[in-house]
Amino acid sequence: MEITNKVKDIGSEIEKGVEVVGKKVSEAFDNLASHLPFANLAKKEDAAFHIEVDLPGVKKEDIDLRVEEDLLIVSAVRHYKNELSSDSYYVCESSFGKIERRFALPENIDTEQVSASFDDGRLEIELQKTEKAKPKSISIK
Repeated sequence: MEITNKVKDIGSEIEKGVEVVGKKVSEAFDNLASHLPFANLAKKEDAAFHIEVDLPGVKKEDIDLRVEEDLLIVSAVRHYKNELSSDSYYVCESSFGKIERRFALPENIDTEQVSASFDDGRLEIELQKTEKAKPKSISIK
């Protein structure tokens, strides 16, 4: 019976360990998700794409927008306010630090024609299709 009790105890310890690991993994994903900026994507009538990325509290000079292969990557850094440090807050729901969002681009996007503007915490990105991919009207004779 002593061996049976030891095996049950070991099994209980393993279950506790699995629960702790599961909780840590969940917390890590929650933390990661809190650093993903919200985005709106729209397909325009002219077959172009419009993306809006919310970056409140981020300065224009702290944003990096780039295309790598078939990805559009938006990276930014949200800094703590100069007059306050992280331990000055009682409750702090804002995310600080590096934030990043990646968007998979379709093959027909002209990566040379990407344009962006930033105003009032919102980054707006315009993506154009290649000339070959744009719809064309054909006249009938």
